[in-house]
Amino acid sequence: MTQEVKEIFGSALAAKVRTLGPSMTRSMHRVAEAVANDPAGCAALTVTGLAERTGTSEATVVRTARLLGYPGYRDLRLALAGLAAQQQSGRAPAITTDIAVDDPLADVVAKLAYDEQQTLADTAAGLDTTQLGAAVAATASARRIDVYGVGASGLVAQDLTQKLLRIGLIAQAHSDPHLAVTNAVQLRSGDVAIAITHSGATGDVIEPLRVAFEHGATTVAITGRPNGAVAQYADHVLTTSTARESELRPAAMSSRTSQLLVVDCLFVGVAQRTYETAAPALAASYEALAHRHRR
Repeated sequence: MTQEVKEIFGSALAAKVRTLGPSMTRSMHRVAEAVANDPAGCAALTVTGLAERTGTSEATVVRTARLLGYPGYRDLRLALAGLAAQQQSGRAPAITTDIAVDDPLADVVAKLAYDEQQTLADTAAGLDTTQLGAAVAATASARRIDVYGVGASGLVAQDLTQKLLRIGLIAQAHSDPHLAVTNAVQLRSGDVAIAITHSGATGDVIEPLRVAFEHGATTVAITGRPNGAVAQYADHVLTTSTARESELRPAAMSSRTSQLLVVDCLFVGVAQRTYETAAPALAASYEALAHRHRR
């Protein structure tokens, strides 16, 4: 097998390890580097064996697997075995997500579609449904819902609030940090504040969430870094996947895809719990806008 093929196969996992590095402890980082550098060797190890090889604990191995987007070590081990089999065969992957400047548009479409599918699958696999259920329950019964996000995350925040408004809930999206804090001061117990930040370290999003948290609101973080700074002020953390990026595909693209899936899951859960009021409200909003669609 050529070095080029090794690099192709190992790059996606290695990129994820690099991206999630700031969220890892030193012991978790040793486990992550081991599986990225030697997938075949690690695939042959039990959770105890990998813990011994990396000088860590079994709990650390499991936590690392989950941070990498797998429900548990067994799932990571199966993925590593598949990767090792591909490496040994020397076959190049059917498609990679790297987009080159001279790629034909057909290839661009195929690569983006493939990567979007992987991002959605990784997000679904890593989403904690217990945390999601708690966030749904709080949002469904909230007196008021504030959603914070800037940049691409701000667009996702607007998408969520538009959905919530259409089923009769009181929701606002805030991208201006000053206005966000001003509104957060007014929140109380029974209100919900939702922060959307891929990095988990966006100060303009963390500050209003902190204020809402300190004033007794239920707080939710939608983030790609569950151990990021935003989590310390979140009652519930909904984790999005961290996809590999290239020069022509900045992080805002994959993070938005992942965030929108989580937002849709949250919204549908809320709509289910409030169906008796949500259905008439949705019908009323559709009727109010119907004449615009007939033009």
